[in-house]
Amino acid sequence: MPRLAELGLALRAGLLTLLALALMLPAWGDPYVVKLATRILVFALAAAALDLALGVGGMVSFGHAAFLGLGAYVVGINFLHGFEGSLLLGFAPTQSLVLQLVLAALLAGGFALLTGAISLRTRGVAFIMITLAFAQMLYYLFVSLRRYNGADGIALWNRSDGGLLDLEDPVAFYFLCLAALLLFLFVGGRLYHSRFGRALRAARDNERRAQALGIDTYRVRLVAYGISGAVTGIAGVLLANATYFVGPAYLSWPVSGQLLVMVVLGGMGTLVGPVFGALVLLLLEEFLPGLLDSVRPGLGESWKIVLGPLLVAIALYARGGLWGVLARRRVARVRWTGPRAAKAPRHV
Repeated sequence: MPRLAELGLALRAGLLTLLALALMLPAWGDPYVVKLATRILVFALAAAALDLALGVGGMVSFGHAAFLGLGAYVVGINFLHGFEGSLLLGFAPTQSLVLQLVLAALLAGGFALLTGAISLRTRGVAFIMITLAFAQMLYYLFVSLRRYNGADGIALWNRSDGGLLDLEDPVAFYFLCLAALLLFLFVGGRLYHSRFGRALRAARDNERRAQALGIDTYRVRLVAYGISGAVTGIAGVLLANATYFVGPAYLSWPVSGQLLVMVVLGGMGTLVGPVFGALVLLLLEEFLPGLLDSVRPGLGESWKIVLGPLLVAIALYARGGLWGVLARRRVARVRWTGPRAAKAPRHV
C-alpha cells in the first residue's frame, strides 16, 4: 500500500495538472472548445456534488437530476417573468446571478432535506427507488406547467447579470464555472477531512458501529444529502446559463444516470475523480460518433453500442475509477524516483 504522503502528492499533482489544462483551454481561441469545456465543468461540479452523497456518504441517489433542474428553473422562471414584466410570487424577478445562486441553493437544498428526511429511512434498492420517484414527480410537474411552456422548456436570450463580470463573454463565463468547481473541491476536501466527514464515512462503512460510538448517522447523512443537493442546484444555474435553455429534460432520470456514470467512472469517494469522469464521458459522447463515422460511414449512429462496453470495461478493470488509476501510476513514479530508487539494485 502506498504511503499517505505519497498518495497526497499524487492527488496534488493531478489537481495541478487539471488546473493547468483548464487555464490553457481559453487560449486556443476556439469558441466551440470553450463552450464544450464549460459544459464539462458544469457537469463536473454536479458529479462532484453527487459524490459527496454517493461516494463519501454511501447514499446511491438516482434523483439528483431534480436538484439540477430546480437550479436551472430558477434562472428560466426569473428570465420569463422579467421578459414579461410580471411579478413572481408577488416579488420582482431577479436577473442577478448571485441572487439566483442563493435561491437555487436554498430551493434545491431544501428539497433535498425534505425528500432526504423520507428517503433516508430506507436503505439499498428502496432508497434508490424513492429518490428516483421524487425526481420523476418533479419532472412531470414541470412538464404539466403550461405557464412555463411545459415540455418545450424556456429559451433564454441572454445570461444572468454577473455584475462586474460580463457573463456573455464565453471565456469569462468559463472561468466562473472553473472557479465554482475549484471552490467546491476545496470546501469539499476540507469537509471530507473534518469531524463531520469522518462521521459520514463511518456511517457509510459500518453504521451500527458508528451509532455505538454516539454518532447520529441519520442526521449526518441528511446534512450531507442537503449539501449535495444545494451544490447540484448551483450547477443547475450554471447549466441554464451555459446552454441558454431550461427544460424538464434536465430533471429526467437519464440525467441522474449520467451523473452516476461520471462518479463511478472517475472514482467514488474522491470528489476529484468525478471531474475526470465528466471529462472522459462528455468527450466520448462528443467525439466518438464522428470517430466511428470516419471508420465506417453510418456507424456513428450506433455509438452508444460502443460506449456501453467501453464503460463496462473501465468499471471492471480500472479499480477505483480513472482517478484511482492515475493516482496509483503517480505513486509508483514517485516511489521509483524518490530516495529509495537510488538504493535499488542496478539489475532491476
